[in-house]
Order: sequence, then structure tokens, then C-alpha cells
Amino acid sequence: MEEKIVYRPIGLIRTPFKEPKGTPIQPRAGIGVEGYVEVFPEYAEGLKDLEGFSHIILLYHFHLSKGYSLLVTPYMDSEKRGVFATRAPKRPNPIGLSVVRLLSVHKNIIRIRDVDIVDKTPLLDIKPYVPDFDFRRVERIGWLENRVQNLAKHRDDGRFIKD
Repeated sequence: MEEKIVYRPIGLIRTPFKEPKGTPIQPRAGIGVEGYVEVFPEYAEGLKDLEGFSHIILLYHFHLSKGYSLLVTPYMDSEKRGVFATRAPKRPNPIGLSVVRLLSVHKNIIRIRDVDIVDKTPLLDIKPYVPDFDFRRVERIGWLENRVQNLAKHRDDGRFIKD
């Protein structure tokens, strides 16, 4: 039985990236890029105590993503992979997740750094990033094993970001 689930944005993520082309494909490739989150005023009270964290998790809607395929060819790969084994934005539920550095909170504006998100992306939720809770040692990273070092340095137009 398919149940309808409805989420309403709580704000907008503002960044220098006006379109997907040229946007970093992972947060690591967005190191140093600053932006801000405009939380809608009716949710601003929920930001109390957030400034005590150095990093936050942003959950958002890939608003420019249309349709999906269960098999995709990821950036820097030539083999089709299952969409759930990738971070591709075209998904059955186009939800994105990024861990960003929190710089400041003033009223309903959150200044952030290390951004890999397109401008005007609808924000669904904010959670504090807590390494002791969120970090796990992993034994395997699948097909990315030999690609992860380079993947983090590319933008979605294939450009390589030099250190």
C-alpha cells in the first residue's frame, strides 16, 4: 500500500552555484565555499542552541532533479551502478544530505561553509553533526574503493579541483 508522504520546506539554502553544472559533487570538493541557510521565520525558534555545534547536517530536496533511473553511471565511472549504491541526485525520493561547517546563527540566518548544494535548494531539516554518534568505522566502500580520492575533487561538470 502506497502512503502519501508530504514534506514542507523549512527554508532555502543559498549558495554561489546557480545550476548543477559546476557544483561540487561532494562536500569535500566544496571546501571553503560559503553560503547561508535562510530558515523561514516560523521555524527560527528551532535554531536555539544550534550555534554550539561546529558542523550541521542539512537534509534537502533535489528540486532540479527530474525523474530517476534505478541504474546510473556515476561521475568518474563508466559502469552502471544501482542508484542506491551512489549519491546520484535523480532518485525515487530526491533527498540530499550534506555535512557543512556552521559559521554563525543570527535570527533565522545560518552562515555555512564547505557547501556542495545548488542555490535556492529547499531545506527539509537540520540536525547537529556529532562525530561520536554519526561516525562509524567502515570496512568497505564498494565500487568507490579505488575512486574515492579523486571523486571528492570533481564538480558535476567533470572539472577537477586542485588542492
